[in-house]
Amino acid sequence: MALKLGFKPIPAAIALVVGLLFWYVIPVPEGVTENAWHLLAIFIAMIVAIIGNAMPIGAISIIAIAVVGLTGVTAQTPSAAINSALSQFSNPLIWLIGISIMIARGLLKTGLGARIGYLFIAMWGKKTIGVSYALATSELILAPVMPSNTARGGGVIHPIMKSIASSYDSSPEKGTSGLIGRYLALTNYHANPITSAMFITATSPNPLVVDLIAKATNSSVSLSWSTWALAMLLPGVLCILLMPLVLYIMYPPEIKATPNAVEFAKDKLKELGPMKLDEKIMLGSFILMLLLWAGVPAWLFGPSFAVNATTTAFIGLSLLLLTGVLSWQDILNEKAAWDTIIWFAALIMMATFLNRLGLIEWASIHMQDGIAHLGLGWVSASLLLLLAYMYAHYFFASTTAHISAMLGAFLTAGIAIGAPPMLFSLMMAAASSLMMSLTHYATGTSPVIFSSGYVSMAQWWKAGFVVSVVNLLIFIFVGGLWWKILGFW
Repeated sequence: MALKLGFKPIPAAIALVVGLLFWYVIPVPEGVTENAWHLLAIFIAMIVAIIGNAMPIGAISIIAIAVVGLTGVTAQTPSAAINSALSQFSNPLIWLIGISIMIARGLLKTGLGARIGYLFIAMWGKKTIGVSYALATSELILAPVMPSNTARGGGVIHPIMKSIASSYDSSPEKGTSGLIGRYLALTNYHANPITSAMFITATSPNPLVVDLIAKATNSSVSLSWSTWALAMLLPGVLCILLMPLVLYIMYPPEIKATPNAVEFAKDKLKELGPMKLDEKIMLGSFILMLLLWAGVPAWLFGPSFAVNATTTAFIGLSLLLLTGVLSWQDILNEKAAWDTIIWFAALIMMATFLNRLGLIEWASIHMQDGIAHLGLGWVSASLLLLLAYMYAHYFFASTTAHISAMLGAFLTAGIAIGAPPMLFSLMMAAASSLMMSLTHYATGTSPVIFSSGYVSMAQWWKAGFVVSVVNLLIFIFVGGLWWKILGFW
């Protein structure tokens, strides 16, 4: 019997050749260590393999971990090398992603997710785009009090979106994603970066952004919660309004209008009858997690009562296991969760060590120096810095790592070139969240929604780029004018 290959030969060969070119042919630039350059070669080869679909992304990640451990590019001894290759499996964000996917299974198994879906359809179900706006509005309402964008978009909104899609018989398994699921999955995701940009408390890296801006401007720009919210309000709301329309044009759902959807949803709710015990337990766990994610205990009783977002997810899953709502077999069968934990851990590991080995800092400094020597006016120069900063996120699997490595240097360069400090600070702050729209590994929410299978990788990247351009244009032109009216610059 002939051996069946576990990879696609052509895309695998392309990825290998690209990696070898960076490793052996392209000389290591001055100021970059050999290990940093070799890790970049592995990282780029991995991204090329993922884009080319050479293997399932989890399998590619296992190979990448093996190569990092074998080559020792991150450490000097074999044991230290494999420790660093596996280091991100203890990252709480990784587990928040995985546990969110597992919890979503409980909403589907108990029927509570379907019940919520039918309630949404009863309210907004006359048109598919109405459902999209319902999801985006829910994101916006939760954003100010939920500092984990992963918990918000992946743990709260995504299960509801999946239930709505399922109620229309739209699922990846049946090959019916195009009915409604693909469009709703994309709008579910792309609301997340927009709402993250609108409040300091909407995503965990935003306080870091505030701190770096203060340091880069010698505290001349100090963004309070209210200042940030007011500044981002108009452009953010406009992005929320336009995003579903843009995606509707790009990936129109086959089901556009459902005249009888309200009656259909009400009939389904009647069929479900009163809430069963497991639904009530699921709902109670859901509300408890929402309260903990929103930081209510800390708000009521003080900082010592704060609960970490990942710990909250584990608490919720533990309650579902203890009460029998979910069985351990349910958890083992949730393949998407385990797959996501593996590949996202590998990507974050490499992004972390590219930063730690100094390559990202080297690239940032050279980029800012190059733009500064072009002799451009501050408008053109700061725009180039903004674009370089935002679209460098294609090489990052962590917004925190990206912001830490590049924001301070790029912001300082822009202000030195002549950009108004408050204007450029707000633009860079917005870009620090808007950049999350680009890839399926850009932030914790993206792998949760991507792993549900409604959107292919090519569709995800195309939508991400187009939406990023629309959002950025709105913030540049509408945001810039809004901030001028407010007297910020």
